[in-house]
Amino acid sequence: MNKKQGISVRTVVAIGIGTAIFFVLMRYIPIPTGVPDTNINLAYGFLALMGAIFGPIAGGLIAFLGHMFNDLTWGEPWWTWIVADGIYGILFGLTRKYLNIENGDLTKRKLVLFNVYQVLIAILVWGIIAPTGDVLVYSEPASKVYLQGITSVICNALSVGILGTILLVAYARTRSKKGSLKKES
Repeated sequence: MNKKQGISVRTVVAIGIGTAIFFVLMRYIPIPTGVPDTNINLAYGFLALMGAIFGPIAGGLIAFLGHMFNDLTWGEPWWTWIVADGIYGILFGLTRKYLNIENGDLTKRKLVLFNVYQVLIAILVWGIIAPTGDVLVYSEPASKVYLQGITSVICNALSVGILGTILLVAYARTRSKKGSLKKES
């Protein structure tokens, strides 16, 4: 049998709507941290949900496009962080099969492991990839961008840990567990 290739219309629509929501959350609801150009962004908590539902392609594109449009409203796109966000979205999307959120089977163990995973990818993406890119591409001072990176790791891990977990649990509760429906006699 031929398996259908490509992404579904549902996923394409989710990318469009997800990008718009990610942009709005990032652009209009940033919470300042006191570190220049570094905010707590609720968009990343939302991204956790979108990646868990729609997978790595959707997660990556939502984060990449949403961050790019946000930067364009301020002027110059900061490509190192935009690309890092795309990587972050892809890595969130890899949780799709593990979390199996569509079947409503989201256990406490899965949530704990998800949060350990999201902290590790936050460290990788914002603690290493984005600031290193700033140093290599934009010749930014390392002390400045690594401070921004560490602040982003903490803030965005909290955003995902709190808002992302709430959204994942709420969504999972709307789904029927596989085998939970029984035929009446």
